[in-house]
Amino acid sequence: MAVGADGGSDQRELADRYAQAWAKQDYAAMHALISPEAQERYPLERFEGLHREAASTATVLRLRAGAATEVEDDVVTVPTAVRTNAFGSLRARFALPVVETDGARRIAWAPYLAFPGLNPGERLRRDTELPERGSLSARDGTLLANGQDRASETQEDLGGLVGELGPIPESRRGELRALGVPGDARVGISGLERAFDERLIGTPGGTLRAESRVLARTEPQAASGVRTSIDLDIQQAAREAMAGRYGGVAVLQPGSGEVLALTGIALDGLQPPGSTFKIITLAAALEAGAVSRKDSFPVETSTTLEGVTLENANGETCGGTLKNSFAHSCNTVFAPLGAKAGDAALVKAAEEFGFNTDPGIPGAATSTIPAAGEIGDDLAVGSTAIGQGKVQATALMMAWVAATVADGGERPRLTLELGAAPEPTRVMKEEVATTIGEYMRAVVTDGTGVAAAIDGVSIAGKTGTAELRQTQGDCQPSTDPNAPPETCTTGQNDPSDTTAWFSAFAPLNRPRVAVGVVLPGNGTGGDTAAPVARQVVVSALKEGPQQTSAPGS
Repeated sequence: MAVGADGGSDQRELADRYAQAWAKQDYAAMHALISPEAQERYPLERFEGLHREAASTATVLRLRAGAATEVEDDVVTVPTAVRTNAFGSLRARFALPVVETDGARRIAWAPYLAFPGLNPGERLRRDTELPERGSLSARDGTLLANGQDRASETQEDLGGLVGELGPIPESRRGELRALGVPGDARVGISGLERAFDERLIGTPGGTLRAESRVLARTEPQAASGVRTSIDLDIQQAAREAMAGRYGGVAVLQPGSGEVLALTGIALDGLQPPGSTFKIITLAAALEAGAVSRKDSFPVETSTTLEGVTLENANGETCGGTLKNSFAHSCNTVFAPLGAKAGDAALVKAAEEFGFNTDPGIPGAATSTIPAAGEIGDDLAVGSTAIGQGKVQATALMMAWVAATVADGGERPRLTLELGAAPEPTRVMKEEVATTIGEYMRAVVTDGTGVAAAIDGVSIAGKTGTAELRQTQGDCQPSTDPNAPPETCTTGQNDPSDTTAWFSAFAPLNRPRVAVGVVLPGNGTGGDTAAPVARQVVVSALKEGPQQTSAPGS
């Protein structure tokens, strides 16, 4: 029987509050509005779980609730609209039963109310299927993966960059189920297949049921192909430059942030970045006013922090102007300079460059630096300032650092998609970036990175040579899982004891390419990483990234 106006108004108000909380997925607010009996039988955690399970089954993207309308026999009707990924837009009505308990009206909740349109005793069921997977292509349109078998003529030449399909990883099972992906589907688990997996999957189709009753039926919709930013010529040049060695190369286009090439451990090979980190230390010190271009420093072989002697690489004598100290990668200058700038300024600069931040490329590791206050004393801060201590980076990160300097202090957002053009983030003043670029140029013309020099090209770079174990005194085997297995040896000239780095961009005044190179257990940055970067830059500048309309310490 229909209720009176006053009672109906109260019941509609209760139903409206409940439905609006449902639309916001505010399960705690919903739970507070159901009857004490229902609360006891379905505690908040289980209550929320039943709703999330129903939403996942229906592949819910967005919920909307209208105003309560009919009230009859203590049941309030609320119109709803549900947008789903696999079943389109659904319109249904919540029939919310209301009871009065201790003078207060509550929803007499039961599991069928986890989704609108269900009758008592019903639960959602679904059968879904995927369309044919979308294609992947390089920036010039060359197919990299196509069809269900993903075969292409160029795939084998890319060193695993395209990636593989495999069973759904447990870590992604919930996410993909909510999109409508069947549990036995094969999805992207590595490389570009993983990076664009959600795009390549397309829109699942199938049937949504309330037990045997059909609520919706749709056909799968194939995805459009994805045109990546990968340049096949540069990718091949990077692979050839590595010559089968353990390590990685990342190549970016400054400005756009487009990834042009990736090899080996470029995405996930975390290593101490050595003196390439001095780019960030210099930026921090200049921004904080801890140093100026006019400053000069003692020419010496060692310095002392917290009573501990720090030497330049191989005991070299180093110092003079700030520019010369950077070009020759003087630890005796940059370790104390980092301590002078302070851990807060150092960490702030590193994080603005992208440390402790998800790079936004699936499969890419996050480069890290400890929080300010957790690094330690001046010795620890000085060690961090020269890329040792607990700081860790990938080749992608150090290419990103170079691209940020190349872009006048604006950090581009990284992308593997051609033409995405995301907005950059200002990291440092343009004049600071100009100074750093000038000093990186001096690394190649007069400093530790002369092996990267290219006739007629103003390449700017920074070498890095990070200790895997220790180059002075007793050493300990590396615990880094990315380091190649080597026995522990002492001696500064043991190439297996160091990770070689090079971070660069070119040309200096009109940058077109940025590169990060890492070679664990391969000597010094100037000797081994700089020539790799040189070879890659030569290839990248020879024709330029294919366009379409669409120095060790």
